[in-house]
Amino acid sequence: MDKILEAVVTSSYPASVKQGLVRRVLEAARQPLEREQCLALLALGTRLYVSGADELPRRVGCQLLHVAGRHHPEVFAEFFSARRVLRLLQGGTGPPSARALACVQLCLQLLPEGPGADEVFALLRREVLRTVCERPGPAVCAQVARLLARHPRCVPDGPHRLLFCQQLVRCLGRFRCPAEGEEGAVEFLEQAQQVSGLLAQLWRAQPAAILPCLKELFAVISCTEEEPPSSALASVVQHLPLELMDGVVRNLSNDDSVTDSQMLTAISRMIDWVSWPLGKNIDKWIIALLKGLAAVKKFSILIEVSLAKIEKVFSKLLYPIVRGAALSVLKYMLLTFQHSHEAFHLLLPHIPPMVASLVKEDSNSGTSCLEQLAELVHCMVFRFPGFPDLYEPVMEAIKDLHVPNEDRIKQLLGQDAWTSQKSELAGFYPRLMAKSDTGKIGLINLGNTCYVNSILQALFMASDFRHCVLRLTENNSQPLMTKLQWLFAFLEHSQRPAISPENFLSASWTPWFSPGTQQDCSEYLKYLLDRLHEEEKTGTRICQKLKQSSSPSPPEEPPGPSATSVEKMFGGKIVTRICCLRCLNVSSREEAFTDLSLAFPPPERCRRHHHHHHHHRRRRLGSVGLPAEDTGSQEPSRAGPRRQRKHCITGGVPPTILDMEGLGPHGLGGQSGQEEKVEKGESTEEEEEAGEEEKEEEKEEKVKEEEKVKEKVEENVEEEEKVEEKVKQKVEEKVKEKVEKEMEKVEKEKEMEKVEEQKVEEEERVVQDEEETVKKKVEEQEEEKEEEEVKEEKEMEEEKEARDEKEELAEGAAAAAVPGPGPPRSAVAASGDSSRSVLDLVNYFLSPERLTSENRYHCESCASLQDAEKVVELSQGPRYLILTLLRFSFDLRTMRRRKILDDVSVPLLLRLPLAGGRGQAYDLCSVVVHSGLSSESGHYYCYAREGAARPAPAPGAAERPEPDNQWYLFNDTRVSFSSFESVSNVTSFFPKDTAYVLFYRQRPEEGSEAEPGSPRARAEPTLHKDLMEAISKDNILFLQEQEKEARSRAAYISALPASPHWRRGFDEDKDEDKGPPGGCSPAGGGGGDFHRLVF
Repeated sequence: MDKILEAVVTSSYPASVKQGLVRRVLEAARQPLEREQCLALLALGTRLYVSGADELPRRVGCQLLHVAGRHHPEVFAEFFSARRVLRLLQGGTGPPSARALACVQLCLQLLPEGPGADEVFALLRREVLRTVCERPGPAVCAQVARLLARHPRCVPDGPHRLLFCQQLVRCLGRFRCPAEGEEGAVEFLEQAQQVSGLLAQLWRAQPAAILPCLKELFAVISCTEEEPPSSALASVVQHLPLELMDGVVRNLSNDDSVTDSQMLTAISRMIDWVSWPLGKNIDKWIIALLKGLAAVKKFSILIEVSLAKIEKVFSKLLYPIVRGAALSVLKYMLLTFQHSHEAFHLLLPHIPPMVASLVKEDSNSGTSCLEQLAELVHCMVFRFPGFPDLYEPVMEAIKDLHVPNEDRIKQLLGQDAWTSQKSELAGFYPRLMAKSDTGKIGLINLGNTCYVNSILQALFMASDFRHCVLRLTENNSQPLMTKLQWLFAFLEHSQRPAISPENFLSASWTPWFSPGTQQDCSEYLKYLLDRLHEEEKTGTRICQKLKQSSSPSPPEEPPGPSATSVEKMFGGKIVTRICCLRCLNVSSREEAFTDLSLAFPPPERCRRHHHHHHHHRRRRLGSVGLPAEDTGSQEPSRAGPRRQRKHCITGGVPPTILDMEGLGPHGLGGQSGQEEKVEKGESTEEEEEAGEEEKEEEKEEKVKEEEKVKEKVEENVEEEEKVEEKVKQKVEEKVKEKVEKEMEKVEKEKEMEKVEEQKVEEEERVVQDEEETVKKKVEEQEEEKEEEEVKEEKEMEEEKEARDEKEELAEGAAAAAVPGPGPPRSAVAASGDSSRSVLDLVNYFLSPERLTSENRYHCESCASLQDAEKVVELSQGPRYLILTLLRFSFDLRTMRRRKILDDVSVPLLLRLPLAGGRGQAYDLCSVVVHSGLSSESGHYYCYAREGAARPAPAPGAAERPEPDNQWYLFNDTRVSFSSFESVSNVTSFFPKDTAYVLFYRQRPEEGSEAEPGSPRARAEPTLHKDLMEAISKDNILFLQEQEKEARSRAAYISALPASPHWRRGFDEDKDEDKGPPGGCSPAGGGGGDFHRLVF
């Protein structure tokens, strides 16, 4: 029967004839057969199934095996023994064929249970392991997967199972697509999916096998000697549990046994997997590994792989099936590559055609991709300005797509930069500190230079001034402004956490300052603005002369001097009017200023104790030295006294109390001598009328009176001397007592500091554990308080305005009712309580001032010194109003400068009174704080927010403070998030820390400026190419430095013995607002030791 069936199958009869004959033979085979006949049919069926040339023989063989297995089970069990299976699988050289494995799978379905079946399964557990070790192709591996999925008893057990899984990974790495075309690719994908599915099934049964398989996977893709592995390995990644990702990446990135070339090769090949169409979560694993490398500062690998692969990843956006993963990886690669424009510029030629293709596709996937791609391009153009020729085609291609606002752009750029990745090593190694989470950059303290750092950060946060400086052209005649431009550009675009202002500091050094000592930041600011102003004026004049000399045409009249950058940003005008109280002639003079110095109004007690020290009230104006403009009558040759600092020891009336220190031992004698002269004059007239006799009597009486007066004078002088000696003794005793008390306090403070240091060391561990919970609570409280602060601030402003109006009315009434010499009421406003606001100081600055006694005014009309009244008005407010609170006054008792520690409330919104009853709204943008008791010591730091223009309130609407912009605390190298609440409460928490210099930004009138919400209204200006290249080179250098230090530190750490508590407390982030903001020292402010970028 078997011979007949074989002849029929191999004959040349038509297929229909063959099928009819085969059907008859199979019907006969269902009947009882002899053993030999049945074995022969089984052998023929196996041969046809495994070796059949086409579909018909294989189908006939399959049918024969089915008939024999169902109708002759005993003979089938005898035939399909372990020896037969072994002969079938090892019949040829190399691994078994897919047909042989399929035959085994078919026979296993028909094999009855029994000892023979157990032997077959035991044999197959060994044979499938041998098969995968011989690196079969995709078809055989897929058949093995189907066999084991259908018959789990064939899966290797014990230690062989892990080996089997690892060898399956190796097999996947050797897969090659055997056929071209869509059908071949689909079949190849299905085969890879079947093998990876088997791996997933085995991992679920034995999770411990996952990590060894991952090691094997990394070994395959990191091998640099063999040919690149197949992308089919990507099918494995989709089955990896995501909860393992962090641990795997951390171990891999910190593994010293993995070389850079291996890591580079592995990550490059993983990025190639983006093109695998069925790879789920591939993008997540790629991004996680890139983040892990950034965290350990392996920037050279990241730079090389980004430049090598970014174009290939971008090209995959064309294919919808892999577009999502490719876009995720592309976004991460671009947004992290912020040290240089190189990666972005590689994509510029490809963006316009890609946009055109996506628009043409007109699908939901394509539209979403377009929007994200446009957002990405705007971020990169914002980050790397200065290439209009390259960007024009790209911007033209995406002109119709959504433009993100600047806040969104900064958010995207700030969240993924390599230097913002948290490092495992940063806690051990302070030099590895990443750029602040704020995105802002600190300034290194070069030795008591915090006064410079605070002023520079405040100027940098004044957005309009920063943009003005950054727009400076390359070839200019302003060396100091150019250095400031470089400093601002690095503060804006550097990847370093802090930079050194050494070059700018040396160029802007104030000549009378002593190096290495603390200085007055207000004095430095005045000097710096004056230097910048004069330099720009001089440069403009030189440029005009050069143009005139080079032009052949006759010289035209030179144009009028244009305003300098300092004048445009900080320049205002103030009018001083002096009215002679005799002839009522008024002289006025207009002056320019860049800052207003506000004195503190003297309290009543101060006036009572120091009335005898009579000084005229003084003001100070920081000026840029513009020529004065006379707006009224000519200013007299003897001008009124210059406005200087106001002291709390001043008064405004003639002395009414005897000054004991001002009288010498003969002070009263001089007074009696004057009385004597008067009496002499009277007696002379009486002698002429009465005659010589009366004269003689009067002379005798006069002599007696003189003797009595002399005796009295001598007694008075003696008493005066005694009083003076007693006063001096008491003063000396009090001074000694105070000195002794101060010395005792200093010693006690030293002792307390030692005790506190010991306590701090003991309590450090407890505090570190509690800090995290405290920080969270404080942050929540600050968010709630910020909302309340806005409401309270509005109410306070309304109350202040009402109170000020009442005071002005009362002052006007008092001045009208009580004419005559003496200070007006506003100049001597009582301040019983110590609470003051900036508005109080401004009103005191603008209050009228009487010029009397030795301060009298020389009136031209009267041609003599006369009592006068001086009035000051602000005629033009600056764009940025700088207010200096004069906290440092000269104490006549101690003959030293002392600091006024009074707390002054700083409003978010200040309404500055201008001439003519007008008012101008100003928003607070920066506060420079001085911590200490003297201008020659202490520490400066700065609170600031973006000082950009805000829209003017609608007509009739109530003016509100603007609390929305984020506040930052700049403390030398340390920059942290802060809030207006911290600014307001700093003095109440730390009495020595007081607001000193304030920056306010003028609110523009409605419609005068671009709306800040428009996409490019506040975009950072384009930098010239030399500056951008310098920043890019320094960023690359910084990444290399960080990588070198991370590697050396990692090697050092790996050599140390393990200690469970070694890292404790090293990576705790101390919030500046929780304690005193720090001392002034090199790299002060908690910054640690930084690389000093000097420019």
